[in-house]
Amino acid sequence: MEKTNLQKILAVSGQPGLFHFIAQANAGVIAESLSSKTRNMFGMSAKLTSLSDISIYTQSEEVSLIFVFEKMKETLGEENAPEAKSKPEELKAFFEKVLPDYDRERFYISHMKKVVDWYNLLKKYASLDFEKPEKEESTTEE
Repeated sequence: MEKTNLQKILAVSGQPGLFHFIAQANAGVIAESLSSKTRNMFGMSAKLTSLSDISIYTQSEEVSLIFVFEKMKETLGEENAPEAKSKPEELKAFFEKVLPDYDRERFYISHMKKVVDWYNLLKKYASLDFEKPEKEESTTEE
């Protein structure tokens, strides 16, 4: 299975699930639902967020979603993440295991639900083996 590029995986405000970016169109973006494989046209007013742009607050910094997904995979092995419908206590306990220093003030239950839901969707319909973002090579001459 090929690696998942989180830059091409989109969360669309008001739409359940995740979408794979297909193409830029004159009036917006064409994306395909990961689960149903149906293609949708999202206009310029749609709020699209690439999963690679999402971070989670910890006590010391913001960590990328790819890092959180990798920690979840380490913790879960082949198991699924808890369901988004799980009790808040279960979700908190899960994230305390995965990301012990998550910011309890700014990483809300609603965020946790999205993260476990996205993880399970990626596990089922894509791959939890992620393409690493290209690091900018800085060339310093001495």
